[in-house]
Amino acid sequence: MPNSAKKVVSLNPQARAIEATRLLRTDHKHVSELFEQFESVRSTTKKQALVLEICQELTVHAQIEEEIFYPAIQKVLKDKTLVPEARVEHETLKYLIAQISAREPESEEYDASVTVLSEYVKHHVKEEQNEIFPKVKESKLDLVELGARLAARKEELLAELM
Repeated sequence: MPNSAKKVVSLNPQARAIEATRLLRTDHKHVSELFEQFESVRSTTKKQALVLEICQELTVHAQIEEEIFYPAIQKVLKDKTLVPEARVEHETLKYLIAQISAREPESEEYDASVTVLSEYVKHHVKEEQNEIFPKVKESKLDLVELGARLAARKEELLAELM
């Protein structure tokens, strides 16, 4: 597993005292940076390593949102559209990840699939950060406690991948 993912696993207790939306934004930024690296890399081996890290990061991120973040915010916001839409987007994200995993890294479709995944993730992130996060910030939800739960679960999931 790439070193950057290993760093996340060794979270200290202070690192857990982060608001949920900040933790998720940090994940978004990290994955965006990985996609940018992918665009500039020519080596198939390096691309494959980056794609593995991207897919693992997205899988863990989606899982903590689905298990913890979405249920908490849906309850507080009494939301009937944003969270269900985000869940459906996660289903598509998982489908794209499965498609990439089934492709040979040397194929033209591999790079094209990663590009489509990148564009899809950008769309999803934009909606979360511009529509969901502002409503969550205005809510009475304890975002630090929620962030701690997200960080702890993320740590567990990343440890399972090692």
